[in-house]
Amino acid sequence: MTVENQDVLLEVEEEEEEEEDGEVGPPQDLNIGLHSQVHCMAEDLLTEPLFHSPHLVAQLVEVSSVHQRLVLAGVAKVGDLLDNVLEEVEQTIVPSYGTVPDQQKLHASEWAEFDQKPDSLFFNDGQRRIDFVLVYEDENKNENRKKSVNKKQMRKRRAYESNLISNGLQLEATRSVLDEKLIFVKVHAPWEVLCTYAEVMHIKLPLKPNDLKTRDSAFNWFSRLFRVDENIIKPEQEFFTAPFEKARLSDFYIQDKDIFFNPATRSRIVHFILSRVEYAVRDNVKKFGINKLLDSGIYKAAFPLHDSRFNHRSEDPNCPNERYLLYKEWAHPRSIYKLQPLDLVRKYYGEKTGIYFAWLGFYTQMLSVAAVVGLACFLYGYLTKDNCTWSQEVCDPNIGGNIIMCPQCDQECTYWNLTITCESSKKLCIFDSFGTLIFAVFMGVWVTLFLEFWKRRQAELEYEWDTVEFLEQEEHVRPEYEARCIHVVTNEITQQEEHVPYTACGKCVRMTFCISAVFFWILLIIVSVIGIIVYRLSVFLVFSAKLPRHINGTEAIQKYLTPQAATSVTASIISFIIIMILNIIYEKVAIMITDFELPRTQTDYENSLTMKMFLFQFVNYYSSCFYIAFFKGKFVRFPGDPVYWLGKYRNEECDPGGCLLELTTQLTIIMGGKAIWNNIQEVLLPWVKNLIGRCCSAARSEKTIPRWEQDYHLQPVGKLGLFYEYLEMVIQFGFVTLFVASFPLAPLLALVNNLLEIRVDAWKITTQFRRMVPQKAQDIGAWQPIMQGIAILAVVTNAMIIAFTSDMIPRLVYYWSFSVPPYGDHISYTMKGYINNTLSVFSISDFKNESKPVPLPWFGNQTTCRYRDFRYPPGHQYQYEHNIYYWHVIAAKLSFIIVMEHVIYCVKFIVSYVIPDVSQKTKSKIKREKYLTQTLLHENHLKVVKKKMGKIADRIWKEADGTFRTKYD
Repeated sequence: MTVENQDVLLEVEEEEEEEEDGEVGPPQDLNIGLHSQVHCMAEDLLTEPLFHSPHLVAQLVEVSSVHQRLVLAGVAKVGDLLDNVLEEVEQTIVPSYGTVPDQQKLHASEWAEFDQKPDSLFFNDGQRRIDFVLVYEDENKNENRKKSVNKKQMRKRRAYESNLISNGLQLEATRSVLDEKLIFVKVHAPWEVLCTYAEVMHIKLPLKPNDLKTRDSAFNWFSRLFRVDENIIKPEQEFFTAPFEKARLSDFYIQDKDIFFNPATRSRIVHFILSRVEYAVRDNVKKFGINKLLDSGIYKAAFPLHDSRFNHRSEDPNCPNERYLLYKEWAHPRSIYKLQPLDLVRKYYGEKTGIYFAWLGFYTQMLSVAAVVGLACFLYGYLTKDNCTWSQEVCDPNIGGNIIMCPQCDQECTYWNLTITCESSKKLCIFDSFGTLIFAVFMGVWVTLFLEFWKRRQAELEYEWDTVEFLEQEEHVRPEYEARCIHVVTNEITQQEEHVPYTACGKCVRMTFCISAVFFWILLIIVSVIGIIVYRLSVFLVFSAKLPRHINGTEAIQKYLTPQAATSVTASIISFIIIMILNIIYEKVAIMITDFELPRTQTDYENSLTMKMFLFQFVNYYSSCFYIAFFKGKFVRFPGDPVYWLGKYRNEECDPGGCLLELTTQLTIIMGGKAIWNNIQEVLLPWVKNLIGRCCSAARSEKTIPRWEQDYHLQPVGKLGLFYEYLEMVIQFGFVTLFVASFPLAPLLALVNNLLEIRVDAWKITTQFRRMVPQKAQDIGAWQPIMQGIAILAVVTNAMIIAFTSDMIPRLVYYWSFSVPPYGDHISYTMKGYINNTLSVFSISDFKNESKPVPLPWFGNQTTCRYRDFRYPPGHQYQYEHNIYYWHVIAAKLSFIIVMEHVIYCVKFIVSYVIPDVSQKTKSKIKREKYLTQTLLHENHLKVVKKKMGKIADRIWKEADGTFRTKYD
């Protein structure tokens, strides 16, 4: 340091001693330099491979506070003091992180007996709140394992708990009332720890009550009828919020320290610490995190507490009884007509759970509109089915009764009468009507409205629940990712070294393996679908040989039990069973592949798993429907030259009425069976497990059980949380949109299922499961683009179903072109003669020997049979080739697909453009919050700093100016 600088600093020190009011501070440039030095040190520490210990973070926060004290105290001996602080931090960091303190003094949990207060949520002192509970089995009383294993687990557990205490948490252990082997460790986070980690995690907390005027909607009077009574569940007060900063504590809206951090936020902070505290070191690799301890069996459970019993209010006057309120006003069956109390759901379970139920409720509300329109289209088809001319011709003994159809398989099958399909043709008139076309177009627009309005609703929730900037500020690296960070790379943006778990080559290898594995299992699903097709082809031969093909009027069951119907129903049931079995396998496979892929954050992990699982489920659930809709009966040629599968099995043909009814049957079985199975699985399984647990603990009725032990005997929440709930609903969304042209009642079935699903899910997580760890979520994640992709694909599939699977286009072509001259004989447009015109003629003498059937006695002296196609008859110049009707139909089908797609896509584009993603009301709130944040947290402090630093800055400038003048003069 030069003499001139020393003189300046001495004069500054003298001036500080003269200023007793503390208004004089250090120069701004020096302050910035000091802050930069601390910031650089923090960045260097953050680039260490295993820096994510809460203890390290606390040390850095302490350095920051020391920095602020230095700023306020002045610049005297700043360099020496800062060096001492950095040295102290370095000495603290090196020995404390990642070592099992065998040679150090271990911190132990406090021990306390149960105070016979079953509803208490506090330690025995009644002051410290229980934020988390850890459960383990006392190693000294575990005789099933070897002593060496018990000692090893005990050593890791003690080290882990010691490090928790070192990081500021407070622990109190209590032995179980029902099982003396179990020990419950209650965890409490003091105020200082909560403030420290709230800043580390960038948690947004209240600044000021929302002062924007709210406008009541015109529909408020109507929705008020279905809302929860505000006297029972009080509306949450709205605040403007900002990321918490410990140094600016006075700027936040703190009326009571005990409630400033709500229980959900406290649990989330404690879980963050539990996931990052180490417990052992092996081969210079640090092992840390509660998840690994749970997987290895060192701890049996880790969960936050429910605040009360679900069916009784707590006797503790300090308990908010939010669980009881949720059960009574949300999860109870009698509340099925009420709107969901989403703010309380979010407050109790966290934003991630809240946004799922918000999405599910919004989806259900939108389904009500689609269900009404779909029901109207179904009723239209049902009321007009008796006027269906082509169905009347099939059932007419003088028309359909005189038409002999060609066999649909080789040798075993024989000729059959067209009237056997009378009942199926009547049913087909219900679904294959003009109303179906209108409904398909409507659903193409509906799905766009649903997605666009959901974006608006999601934007409102993002603001109200403080998740607008969540991904940028609060998303942290997964502990599993941190543990593998052994490779050093240079960040292209910051040009700083950072640690990653694999190199670019290693990442390429991992991605190649994962993609290959995904495609392999998808191909395996396709193989199973092909197996179902082979089953259909082979079983159809059996049913054709066993079931009678001619209606004699004495056996009514023959009208329904046709070979086609028997094959379709049995194949659908077997397909559903295989789908359920494959789901169990693919779930484990997708998780293994994603774990190997090693995503960086929890959001990345869930998005990656979501895409894999959806691809599996998409092929698994929809492949059979795609086969029936677009492949069955499309490539059969004619009886004398049929198409064979694998050179052995003759390809399936559709009924004379088409495959639309079979597609409807398939959808009904899969949708209905899936809904019933999922509800049984979601309701009965956890209820039965909890019932067995209660029966095994007969002493429960004789003893007072604490809150933490009651929760322990509930079912644990899976690692993936609500993932399977989303998957179930999105698969349903696909059925509702992709194939709705064949089944207009699908939205109605989905609506009924979802009304039950909301309450079943609410009942399940409120009564049968432990309280899940509250988590942040900005939106519904990867499910949003998946639904957008389904919406785009749905337009194509529905257009192709109407064009190629139903008979609507051939009927319209016949009505407008081939019923009148020059192709037809009728004077005016009519549907009469449609059946005869669409069934081609085949000469039985043209059968090959290996496929020629044995005629039955009733067949008589017939020389021809009919089949479903548009081909020239035998004896024609172009016999068995496609006729002019076929090419007219193909042209009409392609034109219809193009026109329908373009119309719907144009409407979708206009609708998505007109409806903004964020409403003006939400935009105003966001702007207001940013303004307040800038005013309260930045401008006010800048004014204070400017006031304190003004005099000393002027003094330094004068001295510097004098120095330069002396030097150059």
